[in-house]
This record gives sequence, C-alpha cells and structure tokens, in this order.
Amino acid sequence: MFHARLAALAVLVALVSLASARAADPPGPKEAPAVMLASTTSVDNSGLLAAILPGFTQASGIAVRVLAQGTGQALDTARRGDADLVLVHDPEAEDKFIAEGHGIRRRQIAWNDYILVGPAGDPAQIGGGQDAVAAFTAIAQAKAAFVSRGDRSGTNELELRLWRAAGIDPKSGAGSWYRDIGGGMGQALNAAAAMPAYTLSDRGTWLSFRNKAPLAILVPGLAAGDPRLINRYHVIELNPASHPQVRLDAAHRLAAWLVSPEGQAAIGAFRVAGEQLFYPSAAAPR
Repeated sequence: MFHARLAALAVLVALVSLASARAADPPGPKEAPAVMLASTTSVDNSGLLAAILPGFTQASGIAVRVLAQGTGQALDTARRGDADLVLVHDPEAEDKFIAEGHGIRRRQIAWNDYILVGPAGDPAQIGGGQDAVAAFTAIAQAKAAFVSRGDRSGTNELELRLWRAAGIDPKSGAGSWYRDIGGGMGQALNAAAAMPAYTLSDRGTWLSFRNKAPLAILVPGLAAGDPRLINRYHVIELNPASHPQVRLDAAHRLAAWLVSPEGQAAIGAFRVAGEQLFYPSAAAPR
C-alpha cells in the first residue's frame, strides 16, 4: 500500500512539473491576421481577386479569405458580423447598408459595364440596340428565353430595375420564357448558353467566360450609349460602433490598399486574353 501511494505521488509531482514547464515555455508565433472579405461574385468569377490579393498579402502579411456572394447576400453577411469588409456593386443596397449604421468609408475602386448577351440568332431582334429598356421590352414581347440570376446580386437588382422601367413584370413569364436560377453570374451564363437564352452580364465575367459559343453581345453596354449600364464597384468598411471586431484594423488596411496607387495599378493590369476587365477609378469615380 505504501509503495502504491508513493508511486501515485511521484506521478502527481511529474504532472505538476510538466505543466509548470509548459507554462514557462515561450509563446509560439502569433497567427497571421486574416480578413474575411464578403465580395460580389463578379470580381471573384472573373479572376480579379485571385490575381490581385496575393500582392496585398505579400506586402502586408495579412491573409484574405473571400466569400463570394450576390451583393445582397454579401451585405447581409456583413450585417451579421460574419465579414470584416465588403466589396459590392449595388448603390441602392449600399446606401441602405450605410444608413442602417453598418458601413462607413464607401470608396469606388473600379468600374466596367453591363452588357446584354443572347443567342447569336437573336430571336427578339435586339442586336445593335442602344437602349437596355427597349431591349428588355422586345424580349418580353417575343417571349424569348431570358435567364435571371435571382440572387439579389447587383446585376440582378439592375435587371429588375430595367424591367420596372419597361413597365413589365417578368415573373408573369416565370416557368416559360423567364428563368430565375438563383445563382451566380457564371451559372447564369452557363444556363443561357445551354438554352440558349438572353441574360444581363457584367463585362468582366463575360470576358472570362469560356463557354461563349452559342452567345453574342447584342447590347454592348456603355458602347451602346446607355448610361444605366455602368457598373461601379465599391469597398465599404464596417462601422466599429456596430461591429467591434478585432480584424477591422486589418480590413481597413485592405480597403486602403485597394484605393492606393499599388492596388489601383494591380486592378488595371488584370487582363483576360489581353482584354482589360476593370478600370481603376479611386482617383476619379464614375
């Protein structure tokens, strides 16, 4: 019995010594800071973020995790405190987000434009048009297949505004000519190519899209002269009064880099097949 108690005491002493030694060990290296960026799908699907964010990480030591969603979903993610920074392209939704007290320091980082693409045969005869609303009216009158993202993205919200401007409720054609897929821009373009059908796309995703064969640009965005088709991208920081998160300092550094000469140069240098997809505009917002 005595020997058993002595052995147990020795084990206890050893455990206490080990714990003390571990407590005295110098702390290991701190985990590198990371930012959760809630971003619209177009800057992700186009390849822009994958191309430019490593440069920021290399310069700052801050990793960036991207959650690509439609603009409405991205703003909701930030409202819940599940993101540290947002990069979106729906001015009306952004205004509401800021008015609610969630966002501060909205800054434009780049722009491109929206285009209306569709079957090369153009059953609604919209090719060469200069007015997006007139094109939407012709598509509805022809009951030609149209793919809507239906995901509360900036692209989807613009599409719905164009239908309203035309005085048309496209949902009346749901299940027949109007197809709401509830997906991202790449998914919408794939669906339009498979049908084939018309859809509204941001130019950046279209240029990076590889399955173009059945589709063509029919209303070429700003080249058609329609100012409603400009597509502005903004970075918005979270309001620390509403979102006291420890990563907001790192998020501020990312936002500042995106509008800095270095970040703007990286955005402007991004090309797909030799074509520029985004035009930096921090110094002169459109």
